[in-house]
Amino acid sequence: MPVRQTFTIIAGILFWGLAASGSLQAQGTIRIGEMNSYKVFPGFLEPYKKGWELAVEEVNSSGGVFGRQLEVVSRDDNGNPGDAVRVAEELLTRENVQFLVGTFPSNVGLAIADFARQKKVLFIAAEPLTDKITWQNGNRYTFRLRPSTYMQTAMLIPEAARLKKKRWAIVYPNYEYGQSATQAFRQLLAKAQPGVEIVAELAVPLGKIEPGPVVQALADAKPDAIFSSLFGPDMARFVREGETRGLFKGREVFNLLGGEPEYLDPLKEEGPNGWYVTGYPWYGIKTAEHQKFLAAYQKKYNDYPRVGSVVGYATIMTAAAALRKAGSVDSEKLIAAMKNLVVDTPFGKVTYRSIDNQATMGAYVGRTGVKDGKAVMTSWTYADGAKFQPSDEEVRKMRPAN
Repeated sequence: MPVRQTFTIIAGILFWGLAASGSLQAQGTIRIGEMNSYKVFPGFLEPYKKGWELAVEEVNSSGGVFGRQLEVVSRDDNGNPGDAVRVAEELLTRENVQFLVGTFPSNVGLAIADFARQKKVLFIAAEPLTDKITWQNGNRYTFRLRPSTYMQTAMLIPEAARLKKKRWAIVYPNYEYGQSATQAFRQLLAKAQPGVEIVAELAVPLGKIEPGPVVQALADAKPDAIFSSLFGPDMARFVREGETRGLFKGREVFNLLGGEPEYLDPLKEEGPNGWYVTGYPWYGIKTAEHQKFLAAYQKKYNDYPRVGSVVGYATIMTAAAALRKAGSVDSEKLIAAMKNLVVDTPFGKVTYRSIDNQATMGAYVGRTGVKDGKAVMTSWTYADGAKFQPSDEEVRKMRPAN
């Protein structure tokens, strides 16, 4: 047999032997499966994608994770739980990703959380806000980054109770997130201010609000104050119709997420005045960690960040931190690493609580206004998510043992 042919055969044997032993894999990229509803919620998720792309670039330019580069394999889940599960299956079986991150709507997040439980694979839920994902339906494989509906509602309750308004009306998008926010508001306000009365509760189809009838129904109920968890185009239509009909005159309005640039910026000079909101006043945050993130984001994209940008960035930074702590891509080692994991984010350090896999990321709380023809947040403060959680005893009662 010719020497060259013999060498080729030996080289081939060595190649496949190394591949089988995992030595070649150790030198390859670490593939992370990411899925989100990009087509359905572009206002939030286009900035979100920019955020995680920036994080991947930063991690890889600094040497990657234990000598390996990160690679995100991203897919659109169409905002549909069934499609999302199918996409997650393809990411694991065809794309050979090590674990899963992402999702936006709460119903999709819950579906992927259950899928992760069945497959025994790590899932970092970036954005879905429903309380169920870490409490009632929580499982050991699912960890959530953003503050939940309970947490963000709790951030607004002190001001709501201080006003001592007796008659409240509620309007919300009729799916898991809105239902969860409404339940949290009812529970927390009743505890903070016994004797309050809910005089109207309106559930509207997500993305399909008919603002005229909704505003009229709220006006007819004659509430002293309004709690809303509307967002996106639904919130914009509600604001415009409410202003036209005078619904907000003399009434306080609290709107979960209403100060996020994704939803406030499109209103421009039509932005609501004096609403109590959670949001992200990126233009005024002077902390060192945020200034660093802001400079890098603006340099890369020549644009300002939105909440989605922070979430996307922090999601990948969470993944990188978990990998470093685990020292492995093994699922069980990653799950162990996520417990009490501390991650540097543009909002400061956050910790993934071991009791419920919920991160302590907070949100900015303030009021809305208009400045120089732009809708903005005013009089804002940062609410640390660690301070707006139920007691450990309450969490244990809500969360199944697993």
